[in-house]
Amino acid sequence: MSRTARFDRQVALERAIALFWSRGYYASSLKHIEAALDMRPGSLYATFGSKSGLFTEALEAYAARTSNDFHQIIEGAPTPIEGLKRYLRSFVKPCSGYAQLPAKACMLIKTLLEINSEDAALRTQVEAMLCAIEQALCEVLELAKAMNELRSNVDCPRLARLIQTQIIGLRAFAERNVPSVQIEALADDMASMLDAYRAG
Repeated sequence: MSRTARFDRQVALERAIALFWSRGYYASSLKHIEAALDMRPGSLYATFGSKSGLFTEALEAYAARTSNDFHQIIEGAPTPIEGLKRYLRSFVKPCSGYAQLPAKACMLIKTLLEINSEDAALRTQVEAMLCAIEQALCEVLELAKAMNELRSNVDCPRLARLIQTQIIGLRAFAERNVPSVQIEALADDMASMLDAYRAG
């Protein structure tokens, strides 16, 4: 019984991610949520407490999924820098015209830009998640430096911020519905940028 309940909750969260990612937090009404999750209001509130409670859990599930994808790519690469290059190029598919995801821009960035000051807790949550991504990038860069892939004078936190900014820019740029070949070229340029920091 408990196994089924956990499964149903995960399915509901995946549906919530798709809804909020596509429509945004404020534009997703309770009617939209009830329809997307196939839940009655009573069950919805009993399970998640509120709309913001559901959104918080959906953000956490989304962040966990993206973190898992990141670590799988890095760990599956022969070197840390090659892993980062593969990670940057992995955005070609979700940003292309053939993407199956509900939106090309990152859900966290869309939320950061949407949430107003009255929902400070949600904004703080998103900020913390973005900081965690930046820290994960920095840790991979530090590992690359320790393995002599990068020059000893490379400022890893600064480079991590640059990489994150470029990812954000790429995913925002993709909202223009530009040709997929342009997205692929941009991802290649971003990956190639890391060569400038390599140890001689």
